[in-house]
Amino acid sequence: MGLAAPADRPAPAGRFAPSPSGDFHLGNLRTGILAWFFARATHRRFVMRIEDLDRVRPGAEQRQLEDLRAVGIEWDEPLVRQSERTDLYDEAARRLAERGLVYECYCTRREIQEAPSAPHAAPGAYPGTCRDLTETEREAGRAKVADLNREPALRLRADVSTYRVRDRFAGSVEGAVDDIVLRRGDGVWAYNLVSVVDDCAFAVDQIVRADDLLASAPRQAHLTALLQEVWPSLWGRDVPGWEGAARSGRTADGGSSAGGGKAADGAAPWPEVEYIHVPLALNTNGQRLAKRDGAVTLRDRLDAGESIADVVDRIGRSLGVEHARSAADIAAALDPSAGPGTEWVLEPWVVDLPATPPGA
Repeated sequence: MGLAAPADRPAPAGRFAPSPSGDFHLGNLRTGILAWFFARATHRRFVMRIEDLDRVRPGAEQRQLEDLRAVGIEWDEPLVRQSERTDLYDEAARRLAERGLVYECYCTRREIQEAPSAPHAAPGAYPGTCRDLTETEREAGRAKVADLNREPALRLRADVSTYRVRDRFAGSVEGAVDDIVLRRGDGVWAYNLVSVVDDCAFAVDQIVRADDLLASAPRQAHLTALLQEVWPSLWGRDVPGWEGAARSGRTADGGSSAGGGKAADGAAPWPEVEYIHVPLALNTNGQRLAKRDGAVTLRDRLDAGESIADVVDRIGRSLGVEHARSAADIAAALDPSAGPGTEWVLEPWVVDLPATPPGA
């Protein structure tokens, strides 16, 4: 059942968007449970999106989905695969380019790393080397990347240097915005474009993910605001059964947009996105949990003699929930209005797993 929405607006959604690069570790499962919980607790649809444009391991998607179902997570149809949606990303880039918001970049990674940074620029920010080249310089750049058997990358011509978003736990966050890559030099559409386009197309107005991605939120919110201007009917266009504004060419009415103001063609703004960045899972050395840390996946724990309920109980205790045996038990105990002072929000989850369960 979806969140109640005006008749001319698609029902909003939350989402979980894994990359099928291997089995989930417990931190991934915990984030998935939280994304599902916040969506369902606010009566949103829950979109499962497979980010399979890069780093795909055969069989990983099926195993990830099996693990999510095993702990009690379900989602609304359809299952979304980015590899099946490249025409949509082509169209988004075309519309941005028509407004002069896209340019070719011929820089190698080494050239970007060695280029002098603009004053007050964030570490790693693109310095704008290819932003305002002459046609002669662009021709030379195309020849250079062709010699490297690559295409020119495509970058967004950002019209701001900072952007502000609001996060449930971090509060108001102002972050640097640079000319992000939209399409890589190998021809693959970049994460920042495809994730934003898909969120808009499925009316995702609640984004729950690990807090190492908080710094990306201002860039993505800025791109959302630009897409609202160049493609007003993108919002909700792929929501199943939605036959309203997006499909008729009109734009759905919404609340205040991430960027404020009106969308193109006098359309009402899109709804504001709620960001909920949750603490990372760390290993005992304080580093981000990874599969190299040992038996950290659901299947590893099952092989070590634990049950699925044991694993869910471990995740639940990290969220202050005792004796959980399924994701539904965790959801029943959590507070959907949790704020910055919530205990499990204050610290990352340090995962200290025994090689075998007690008594084995």
